[in-house]
Amino acid sequence: MFCTKCGAKLPDNAKFCPKCGNPCTIKKQFSEQVNQTFRSTERKMESEIHNVKQSFSSNDQMPAGRKERLQDDRSLAIYILLSIVTCGIYSYYFIYKMAHDVNIACEGDGEMTSGLAAFIILSFLTCGIYSFYWSYKIGNRLCTNAPRYGMTFPENGTTVLVWDLIGILLCGLGPFVAMHILIKNSNRICNAYNRQNNL
Repeated sequence: MFCTKCGAKLPDNAKFCPKCGNPCTIKKQFSEQVNQTFRSTERKMESEIHNVKQSFSSNDQMPAGRKERLQDDRSLAIYILLSIVTCGIYSYYFIYKMAHDVNIACEGDGEMTSGLAAFIILSFLTCGIYSFYWSYKIGNRLCTNAPRYGMTFPENGTTVLVWDLIGILLCGLGPFVAMHILIKNSNRICNAYNRQNNL
């Protein structure tokens, strides 16, 4: 840490610069806030990484007939942050897990949200067009199943598709709004499923 007035090196616990007497408390408070924010983000990231490990190991250990608790606290900020940190790999895990949870919560509706393998292969073969169709379908499925849990969603697959395609013209923010809608609605459906099954 250095003095903002004279540039002299300061001890970590200094309240005043020993050379010029300039107070150091504002910089220290800012530094503590930055460290606190970093630690909080680090804890959230560790929690997400733990969830990734748990989901792969729990599929093998789940006893027959026992219902699993679905994740109902997904976050757009964590999705973006971890996708950046992992160079996009986390976004694929996120899609896999969301499809998995939606398939469980909406079971019996005659629909099936395709998983990660189909998403990657079909998106590749269609130059990314399938990813828009996948978002459209899951948006419609969540909207259709909401009354089953005593809810209604104003957004459906068309809303998601419009944000994905046309919303991209708004400084590229459209796909993030579309993902926010899917996250919000899947969290609500998964939460209702967990409460209904006492999970």
